[in-house]
Amino acid sequence: MRRAVLAITGLAASTTALVVLKGSPGASHVAQDLPADQASVAPGPGLTPGPGDSTTGPASVRPSAEPTTSRTSGTKTSTTAKATAAPKTTTSAPKTTTTRTVTGPVVSYKYGSLQVRITLSGTRIVDATGLGMPQSGGSAMRSDAVQAQYSGTSGEVVAKQSANLNTVSGATYTSNAYKQSLQAAIDKA
Repeated sequence: MRRAVLAITGLAASTTALVVLKGSPGASHVAQDLPADQASVAPGPGLTPGPGDSTTGPASVRPSAEPTTSRTSGTKTSTTAKATAAPKTTTSAPKTTTTRTVTGPVVSYKYGSLQVRITLSGTRIVDATGLGMPQSGGSAMRSDAVQAQYSGTSGEVVAKQSANLNTVSGATYTSNAYKQSLQAAIDKA
Protein backbone atom coordinates (compact mmCIF):
# COMPACT_ATOMS: atom_id res chain seq x y z
CA MET A 1 0.00 0.00 0.00
CA ARG A 2 2.82 2.39 0.88
CA ARG A 3 4.58 1.63 -2.41
CA ALA A 4 1.41 2.38 -4.37
CA VAL A 5 1.01 5.75 -2.63
CA LEU A 6 4.68 6.59 -3.29
CA ALA A 7 4.38 5.55 -6.93
CA ILE A 8 1.27 7.67 -7.47
CA THR A 9 2.84 10.64 -5.68
CA GLY A 10 6.02 10.31 -7.76
CA LEU A 11 4.01 10.09 -10.97
CA ALA A 12 2.00 13.19 -10.08
CA ALA A 13 5.14 15.15 -9.15
CA SER A 14 6.98 14.16 -12.33
CA THR A 15 3.98 14.99 -14.50
CA THR A 16 3.68 18.40 -12.84
CA ALA A 17 7.40 19.06 -13.31
CA LEU A 18 7.18 18.05 -16.97
CA VAL A 19 4.24 20.37 -17.60
CA VAL A 20 5.94 23.28 -15.83
CA LEU A 21 9.26 22.80 -17.62
CA LYS A 22 7.70 22.12 -21.01
CA GLY A 23 5.49 25.21 -20.92
CA SER A 24 2.37 25.77 -22.96
CA PRO A 25 2.20 24.88 -26.67
CA GLY A 26 3.14 27.81 -28.86
CA ALA A 27 5.30 29.42 -26.15
CA SER A 28 8.51 28.13 -27.73
CA HIS A 29 10.76 30.46 -29.73
CA VAL A 30 11.17 27.79 -32.39
CA ALA A 31 9.40 28.52 -35.67
CA GLN A 32 6.53 26.14 -36.11
CA ASP A 33 4.77 24.84 -39.20
CA LEU A 34 7.04 26.81 -41.59
CA PRO A 35 9.37 25.39 -44.22
CA ALA A 36 13.04 25.54 -43.26
CA ASP A 37 13.81 28.31 -45.78
CA GLN A 38 11.06 30.60 -44.35
CA ALA A 39 11.45 30.04 -40.63
CA SER A 40 13.27 32.57 -38.54
CA VAL A 41 13.86 32.40 -34.82
CA ALA A 42 13.93 35.60 -32.82
CA PRO A 43 15.47 35.43 -29.37
CA GLY A 44 13.17 36.31 -26.50
CA PRO A 45 13.85 38.98 -23.90
CA GLY A 46 17.22 38.51 -22.22
CA LEU A 47 18.36 35.94 -24.78
CA THR A 48 21.20 36.18 -27.23
CA PRO A 49 21.22 34.52 -30.60
CA GLY A 50 23.18 31.30 -30.68
CA PRO A 51 24.94 29.66 -33.58
CA GLY A 52 22.53 29.26 -36.47
CA ASP A 53 19.97 31.62 -34.84
CA SER A 54 19.12 34.69 -36.82
CA THR A 55 16.58 37.43 -36.47
CA THR A 56 16.48 38.27 -40.17
CA GLY A 57 17.60 35.28 -42.20
CA PRO A 58 16.63 31.64 -42.29
CA ALA A 59 17.16 29.67 -39.12
CA SER A 60 18.27 26.11 -38.87
CA VAL A 61 15.02 24.31 -38.30
CA ARG A 62 15.18 20.56 -38.39
CA PRO A 63 12.34 18.28 -39.45
CA SER A 64 9.85 17.35 -36.76
CA ALA A 65 11.46 13.98 -36.15
CA GLU A 66 14.68 15.60 -34.95
CA PRO A 67 14.79 17.60 -31.72
CA THR A 68 16.03 21.19 -31.73
CA THR A 69 17.34 23.21 -28.84
CA SER A 70 15.93 26.52 -27.72
CA ARG A 71 17.30 28.74 -24.98
CA THR A 72 14.98 29.97 -22.27
CA SER A 73 16.42 31.88 -19.34
CA GLY A 74 19.74 30.06 -19.55
CA THR A 75 18.15 26.60 -19.47
CA LYS A 76 18.29 24.36 -22.51
CA THR A 77 15.17 22.42 -23.37
CA SER A 78 14.69 19.96 -26.16
CA THR A 79 11.71 20.66 -28.38
CA THR A 80 10.52 19.60 -31.79
CA ALA A 81 10.18 21.92 -34.74
CA LYS A 82 6.57 20.94 -35.40
CA ALA A 83 4.17 21.14 -32.50
CA THR A 84 0.42 21.01 -32.36
CA ALA A 85 -1.37 24.31 -32.18
CA ALA A 86 -2.68 25.39 -28.81
CA PRO A 87 -6.45 24.99 -28.47
CA LYS A 88 -8.35 28.20 -28.93
CA THR A 89 -10.02 29.34 -25.76
CA THR A 90 -13.08 31.48 -25.80
CA THR A 91 -14.44 33.41 -22.92
CA SER A 92 -17.99 34.58 -22.75
CA ALA A 93 -19.96 36.30 -20.10
CA PRO A 94 -21.65 33.89 -17.70
CA LYS A 95 -25.23 33.25 -18.57
CA THR A 96 -27.64 34.65 -16.05
CA THR A 97 -30.69 32.56 -15.46
CA THR A 98 -33.80 34.23 -14.24
CA THR A 99 -35.88 32.64 -11.55
CA ARG A 100 -39.60 33.10 -11.85
CA THR A 101 -42.74 31.73 -10.25
CA VAL A 102 -45.87 30.60 -12.10
CA THR A 103 -49.12 29.65 -10.36
CA GLY A 104 -51.66 27.31 -11.92
CA PRO A 105 -55.42 27.82 -11.67
CA VAL A 106 -57.51 26.75 -8.68
CA VAL A 107 -58.88 23.28 -9.38
CA SER A 108 -62.00 22.13 -7.48
CA TYR A 109 -62.40 18.42 -6.79
CA LYS A 110 -64.32 16.03 -4.51
CA TYR A 111 -62.45 16.98 -1.30
CA GLY A 112 -61.96 20.71 -1.83
CA SER A 113 -59.78 22.80 -4.11
CA LEU A 114 -56.09 23.40 -4.69
CA GLN A 115 -53.65 25.10 -6.98
CA VAL A 116 -49.98 24.50 -7.77
CA ARG A 117 -47.16 27.05 -7.82
CA ILE A 118 -43.91 26.19 -9.63
CA THR A 119 -40.58 27.98 -9.54
CA LEU A 120 -38.49 27.93 -12.70
CA SER A 121 -34.83 28.72 -13.24
CA GLY A 122 -34.58 29.40 -16.95
CA THR A 123 -36.83 26.70 -18.39
CA ARG A 124 -36.17 24.13 -15.67
CA ILE A 125 -38.62 23.53 -12.80
CA VAL A 126 -36.68 23.81 -9.53
CA ASP A 127 -39.55 23.77 -7.00
CA ALA A 128 -43.26 22.97 -6.81
CA THR A 129 -45.81 23.55 -4.06
CA GLY A 130 -49.50 22.76 -3.65
CA LEU A 131 -51.46 25.75 -2.32
CA GLY A 132 -54.82 25.81 -0.54
CA MET A 133 -54.99 22.06 -0.12
CA PRO A 134 -57.61 20.75 2.34
CA GLN A 135 -56.22 20.53 5.88
CA SER A 136 -58.98 18.81 7.84
CA GLY A 137 -60.02 15.20 8.41
CA GLY A 138 -59.09 12.52 5.90
CA SER A 139 -58.45 15.15 3.27
CA ALA A 140 -55.47 16.43 5.26
CA MET A 141 -53.81 13.01 5.08
CA ARG A 142 -54.37 12.87 1.33
CA SER A 143 -53.04 16.41 0.92
CA ASP A 144 -49.96 15.58 2.99
CA ALA A 145 -49.27 12.44 0.95
CA VAL A 146 -49.56 14.33 -2.34
CA GLN A 147 -47.37 17.20 -1.07
CA ALA A 148 -44.74 14.75 0.16
CA GLN A 149 -44.50 12.92 -3.17
CA TYR A 150 -44.89 15.79 -5.65
CA SER A 151 -43.77 19.04 -4.03
CA GLY A 152 -40.45 20.52 -2.97
CA THR A 153 -37.06 20.75 -4.62
CA SER A 154 -36.61 16.99 -4.58
CA GLY A 155 -40.18 15.99 -5.40
CA GLU A 156 -41.45 14.11 -8.42
CA VAL A 157 -42.35 17.33 -10.29
CA VAL A 158 -38.71 18.50 -10.26
CA ALA A 159 -37.43 15.01 -11.08
CA LYS A 160 -39.76 14.48 -14.08
CA GLN A 161 -40.01 18.12 -15.26
CA SER A 162 -43.59 17.47 -16.34
CA ALA A 163 -47.12 16.82 -15.09
CA ASN A 164 -46.81 13.13 -16.03
CA LEU A 165 -46.65 12.03 -12.39
CA ASN A 166 -47.42 8.76 -10.63
CA THR A 167 -50.78 8.83 -8.84
CA VAL A 168 -50.47 8.79 -5.04
CA SER A 169 -52.11 5.65 -3.66
CA GLY A 170 -55.26 6.52 -1.68
CA ALA A 171 -55.31 10.10 -2.98
CA THR A 172 -56.44 9.72 -6.58
CA TYR A 173 -58.73 12.78 -6.67
CA THR A 174 -56.14 15.01 -4.98
CA SER A 175 -53.40 13.69 -7.30
CA ASN A 176 -55.47 14.38 -10.40
CA ALA A 177 -56.36 17.91 -9.25
CA TYR A 178 -52.68 18.60 -8.49
CA LYS A 179 -51.63 17.33 -11.94
CA GLN A 180 -54.31 19.42 -13.66
CA SER A 181 -53.21 22.66 -11.97
CA LEU A 182 -49.55 21.76 -12.52
CA GLN A 183 -50.08 21.19 -16.25
CA ALA A 184 -51.78 24.59 -16.56
CA ALA A 185 -48.86 26.25 -14.73
CA ILE A 186 -46.35 24.53 -17.04
CA ASP A 187 -48.34 25.65 -20.07
CA LYS A 188 -48.29 29.26 -18.76
CA ALA A 189 -44.54 29.12 -18.21
